[in-house]
Amino acid sequence: MGKGDKKTKRGKINRGTFGTRRPRIKKKPSVETKINIDKKNIVTQ
Repeated sequence: MGKGDKKTKRGKINRGTFGTRRPRIKKKPSVETKINIDKKNIVTQ
């Protein structure tokens, strides 16, 4: 269990892949984008 192991977190980091052991971190929308989206909805209505 180490860098060469496909199923471990360390192995995923070494290979540069993602999976259940090392899922991708989803970016949260920033406050600025939320404000811009709200303004667009108001203008289009």
